[in-house]
Amino acid sequence: MPLITDATATTDQAEALSAAKRTLGAVPNLTRAMANSPALLQGYLGLVASLESGALPVATRERLAIAVAQSNGCSYCLSAHTYTGQRIAGLSAEQVEAARKADADDPKTAAILAFAVAVNERRGQIDDADREAVRRAGGSDAEIAEVIGHVALNVLTNYFNNVAHTEIDFPLVEP
Repeated sequence: MPLITDATATTDQAEALSAAKRTLGAVPNLTRAMANSPALLQGYLGLVASLESGALPVATRERLAIAVAQSNGCSYCLSAHTYTGQRIAGLSAEQVEAARKADADDPKTAAILAFAVAVNERRGQIDDADREAVRRAGGSDAEIAEVIGHVALNVLTNYFNNVAHTEIDFPLVEP
């Protein structure tokens, strides 16, 4: 899928790319490819902004994105979230590696990541035991709901990048 540049953007695409810069602080290639449909890009940015103000801390959100990208074989998202997880959320290389395996150094985050990958891989058809494992580890209903939202957000970006073959503009990490 072509990357929309400032020089090639229509008025609607330029507005969507400007919104991406305001929301994300940059305009990564994912957003340039999504700008082929300003409606898609605006929807993506809206969900990102909403979930950022939720109950899950940034480090957990980045770990979740890494786990789901690994599960879905998305090199773009795995590369992007490894980079942002380390640079923005302060994750160590060991924490990133554990997240790729849906594991973490604390029980609550580990339960959240295992739940996220179960939701992703079973397309939401989870057992009550999967949800209860998160609750037993200290997860709230709000956090469980947001995990599902983050899985949906990451499925969107994983599938989009896998289909679009988005050029990776982060240090490359292969699933």
